[in-house]
Amino acid sequence: MKRLGSIALIIVLMLSIVPVTSASAIAEDEISSPSAVLMDANTGKILYEKNSREQRPCASITKVMTLTLVMEAIDSGKLKLTDTITTSAHAASMGGSDIWLEEGEQMTADDMIKATAVASANDAAVALAEHLCGTEDEFVRQMNEKAKALGMKDTAFMNCNGLDEQGHITSARDVAIMSRELIKHKAIFDYTSIWMDSLRSGETQIVNTNKLLKSYKGITGLKTGTTSGAGSCISATAERDGLSLIAVVLGADSGTERFRDAATLLDFGFANFSTVELKLKDKLGPVAVEGGMSDSVSVVCSDKTYVTMAKGQQDAVEHKIKVSESVQAPVEKGAKLGEVIYSLKGKTVASFDITAAEDVEQKSFSSIFAVIWRAVCQM
Repeated sequence: MKRLGSIALIIVLMLSIVPVTSASAIAEDEISSPSAVLMDANTGKILYEKNSREQRPCASITKVMTLTLVMEAIDSGKLKLTDTITTSAHAASMGGSDIWLEEGEQMTADDMIKATAVASANDAAVALAEHLCGTEDEFVRQMNEKAKALGMKDTAFMNCNGLDEQGHITSARDVAIMSRELIKHKAIFDYTSIWMDSLRSGETQIVNTNKLLKSYKGITGLKTGTTSGAGSCISATAERDGLSLIAVVLGADSGTERFRDAATLLDFGFANFSTVELKLKDKLGPVAVEGGMSDSVSVVCSDKTYVTMAKGQQDAVEHKIKVSESVQAPVEKGAKLGEVIYSLKGKTVASFDITAAEDVEQKSFSSIFAVIWRAVCQM
């Protein structure tokens, strides 16, 4: 990067925050489940946590990762919703929650995904895994690889459906992380928002295991899970007024308790927090270039981000634009020429680079001659 000019232009502008009631804490006894997390889905910020890193089984919440890999396969073109999936003996042998697939039975990928997301079908999850990777073991390897890439440090998957198995563990925080990854694929809500549907041309009725779909305003998903080892679990997603939340509850004593705890977490989030998009709207002027074939260079700052903050903060978010008065040629496209710094109460919440929008060549005999020659050739 070429040297910045000695004088920086500083412009202070204000982004107003809507004043409402300030954030309050959740009382210790309000969340009865042993492990829980509330996350802002846009920013990834943790708004509440209780034993969030405690490793526990999570039952069919496991299918959040299974569905993440499935949605990635759809986005890449590896899987189409119309593809026919044939049930193996292994997939048909799954117990627990299932749709009673028989060996050799065929369904479309669309119906298999619906069965997995809505009815939490263990057999359908394995059928999808085998279709994509040949074996469930290979699919699980890829699940663990994805978990590592996402920074899920408390997780080890042993299967793709969440049936109790030694060493199959995660944490509330990790569940929130993988839930956030899954809902980046907006098409998943086409399934997780279904309350009742059918398979096999109407012969098999399925009902969503997420009862919040019938009782909670703004609910969009995502997945429940229950086994003797994991207890009652849920990753609940909801959105209101641009705020998207993920509430994770693990190890509840009953389904009623998990839904109550999840609703309490979501209520807390919607009552006390908001998501603010930080995006530079000011037009940035060109920067002077010394010793260049052009006297100036255009600049860009196209990044944007979101920050989570408590409602009721009447203070404003300041953003300072610091950009060079001049820069020495040559200038390369993408070279940093300044930055935008967003802050709240003196604390930086985000910063973006201001960069050169194009190359500017240094003046030289050869470059000047080339310009003259091109002009002559165009006469």
